[in-house]
Amino acid sequence: MMLETIDMPITDLHPSPDDIIGDTVAGLSSTPKWLSSKYFYDARGSQLFEQITRQPEYYLTRIELDLLEASMPAINDAVASFAHVVEYGSGSGRKTHLLLEGLDDPVAYTPIEISRTALVASVERLAESFPRIEMLPVCADFTQPVPLPLPARETGHTLVFFPGSTLGNFAECDALRLLCSMRATMGPRGQALVGIDLEKDVALLEAAYNDAAGVTAEFTLNLLARLNREIGSDFDLAGFHHRAVYSRERGRIETHLVSRRVQDVHLDGHTFHFAEGEAMQVEYSHKYTDARFEALAARAGLQVVQRWNDPRDWFGLRLLQPVSVG
Repeated sequence: MMLETIDMPITDLHPSPDDIIGDTVAGLSSTPKWLSSKYFYDARGSQLFEQITRQPEYYLTRIELDLLEASMPAINDAVASFAHVVEYGSGSGRKTHLLLEGLDDPVAYTPIEISRTALVASVERLAESFPRIEMLPVCADFTQPVPLPLPARETGHTLVFFPGSTLGNFAECDALRLLCSMRATMGPRGQALVGIDLEKDVALLEAAYNDAAGVTAEFTLNLLARLNREIGSDFDLAGFHHRAVYSRERGRIETHLVSRRVQDVHLDGHTFHFAEGEAMQVEYSHKYTDARFEALAARAGLQVVQRWNDPRDWFGLRLLQPVSVG
């Protein structure tokens, strides 16, 4: 289905209410309970995440923007010309602007973004800055296979752009599945530029997900507000609080919504009981070493061909391509 913005079509594969209900019932029926982090990004969630990226504790976006800008000449040298750039999760488009500006004659840009509001705003800004690049936005969940729109001009290859350390938000099995899907999307001659947050001091990591202003907590609780509004659940937002801690054993930040009291939540004819202090998992944020990331990529049939880190080795960009066969 194609939905129109002011002057461009959007391929709309956004999850339906039934999809969201199915995912939410599955998560609340599990032990321990969980909710899918992909539903963070309604219009309000996207706004709150942009506020998070500007909090003093949240180093990731600032460092990645600086790293991308500094590394762009080398990235351009390593990436073939006339690329069809496919971005998983477009967000505000600040990083995308740097990439499209620094590449040699990219032919088309396809952001795959679950938040239609964020998608439209980002693409309209980029279209003004890059009138020669064909904009082919897709409103969809990029964790599922997505058919790509075909550019009008012939492209040299596909470059998948996956910044922001978003890969770290997936459990290992899901991250592997996503990298396999990425390999299929890019094709045998394609490449992927992926951002990864690197292991560092635990205090720095935990502060980034527990900002003093409480924006991250508001962002996390907004997930419940969205579910109440869109699928008729009755979460009491005041009955839960945000908690994010680093697990050394698993190498990740684990974010939960914790029940403040004994309570029941109702959805689609089901009743879900929460004990006082019961934690419901809503997000992982894995932190990588090179060895761990390269081993994960190899299992997906991908190899790291170029590496760029910031001066403190807090954050990295990795250029991947399919492993040659034969």
